[in-house]
Amino acid sequence: MSDLAPKLLALLASKGATLGSIESMTAGLFGASFCSVPGASKVYLGGLITYDPQEKIALAHVPSATIKECGVVSKEVALAMAEGGRKALKVDLAVSVTGNAGPTTCPGYGEVGDYFIGIVYRNKGYTFYKKGQGQRNEIRAQAVESMMACLLQVVNEPAQ
Repeated sequence: MSDLAPKLLALLASKGATLGSIESMTAGLFGASFCSVPGASKVYLGGLITYDPQEKIALAHVPSATIKECGVVSKEVALAMAEGGRKALKVDLAVSVTGNAGPTTCPGYGEVGDYFIGIVYRNKGYTFYKKGQGQRNEIRAQAVESMMACLLQVVNEPAQ
């Protein structure tokens, strides 16, 4: 279990905020990690696993033109995933991740270890670029930790 998950849960519960995840390279690992904390159901409503680009389009309503123009591993796709997922899941806060955990690289999929996190909260969008290191599942675990850290950063930001 992530050390950040209980902190994130407590913060979201204190704000009465609901959370959803839209995951590509982590394939549900964020949701599973967050929900390993007792009481997660107070804030976590669900998640979408959009591993394939067509699922990003169908489930998270990512425009196909965005994928074609920017590549599936891009800040634009991460943000579109978070925006579309927030609406589909009907949550206050949505986090997404799209990246390449390896071991190979394909056109439009970024270098091994590259990933983008998208967050939508208070009708404002945020994106974060990260570079993971190590083997496939190490990179995926790093992405989950980064997602939680980024969520803590965004939710702790003063309202404007």
